[in-house]
Amino acid sequence: MTFEILNRKNVYQGRAFDVEEVLASLPDGRQQSYDLVSHLPAVTLVPYDSDGNLWFVNQFRLGAMHELLELPAGVLEEREPPEAGAAREIREEIGKAAGELRELGAFYMAAGYSSEYMHIFLATGLYDAPLAADADEFLKIQVIPVDEVYRMVRQNEIHDGKTLSALLLAEAYLRH
Repeated sequence: MTFEILNRKNVYQGRAFDVEEVLASLPDGRQQSYDLVSHLPAVTLVPYDSDGNLWFVNQFRLGAMHELLELPAGVLEEREPPEAGAAREIREEIGKAAGELRELGAFYMAAGYSSEYMHIFLATGLYDAPLAADADEFLKIQVIPVDEVYRMVRQNEIHDGKTLSALLLAEAYLRH
């Protein structure tokens, strides 16, 4: 016997995600109910400029109850290809476009309870091309040299999981 989904019921519909109650048959034959956060895929960008700096945003995050230093990121629109979403998000969040976007990898944000799948892009060849930010985003841009960023990582000064994961995936490209 394998893990099998028996039933899915939407119990909450929100602005950013839905919550489903999922009934599953377990490999030993028992049944178990789970809560699943249904979330669209997302992108995180590692914007790297010609001076050897990375571009970040500081923004208030409700789960942390304070501002976090993060790489630019955002949720894809329905059926939007990851590269198109990455090209849009970097312009909305830091006012720059990328001459080149290279996908470095992808991962589930918290597969134990969420379907959110995050695509990571290295953005190089940056140039000015701002788009209007989302109405609920109040971002402060911060530009930091690459070596300083990795010092901050080692000193536990960056606390955003997607940012840490993206920096790990980008390290070979940034510190060659």
